Amino acid sequence: MTPRPLSELTNPPKIKGILCDIDDTLTLHGKLVPAAFLMLQQAQDAGLKVVPITGRPGGWVDQIARMWPVDGVVGENGGLWFWFDGSKLQRRFFQDQQTREHNRAQLNELAGQIIAEVPGSALASDQPYRDLDLAIDFCEDVPPLDNEDIDKIANAFTARGATCKISSIHVNGWFGQFDKLQGFRQFHRDRWGHDANFDEWAFFGDSANDEPMFEAFQWSFGVANVRNFLPRLQHPPKWITPSEGGHGFVEGMKLLLPSAV
Repeated sequence: MTPRPLSELTNPPKIKGILCDIDDTLTLHGKLVPAAFLMLQQAQDAGLKVVPITGRPGGWVDQIARMWPVDGVVGENGGLWFWFDGSKLQRRFFQDQQTREHNRAQLNELAGQIIAEVPGSALASDQPYRDLDLAIDFCEDVPPLDNEDIDKIANAFTARGATCKISSIHVNGWFGQFDKLQGFRQFHRDRWGHDANFDEWAFFGDSANDEPMFEAFQWSFGVANVRNFLPRLQHPPKWITPSEGGHGFVEGMKLLLPSAV
């Protein structure tokens, strides 16, 4: 399956919510695109629910859930989900604290192994703020590694029985069976008390760790830079925007939200 150009979506759906990755979907070259951030606010003003679904850590999710125009955030590739209820930040985790601590010890050991075996790799700079996973940087704060090295990192995770997903900047690994889709499902139940109707949501993403969302949602959109990951995707997005990163997100949102400026 090949994503269809956004220009072919001539009858856009009436949706009730927006889901989006953050890195290289709302950002471009590591910076948040201002128009993309504004689009989140415009979506809320139009009555849509807005929920970022990211691989970023719990520490970032805490700040985003409190301060961005969002209805909640799913982080660490589905391992946790936070939302601000108007007076207090609500925090939920896929695993209990004891399990997280047990898994952390194994992940710390695995981190040393990977960095020793794959020269040029490094712990992600946001690793200290993570609760459930291990993030190995392959291009955010280190010179970009080639695909062979990225695959070595991923294989080191899977050889230890860990789940592994590749984002646009990190290889993330964790012990436990969860992903972005499962995290969103549980977030929706906890936040609103019932299962999500996927036909009422659109999802925007850019990389391989977004594949569960691309597969599940009829209205799934890849910003243009998703092309870099299409060889890794058995289930690509249904649609693709003309522009990369946050600019592509804005293009898609203007189609889904005619009132957007």
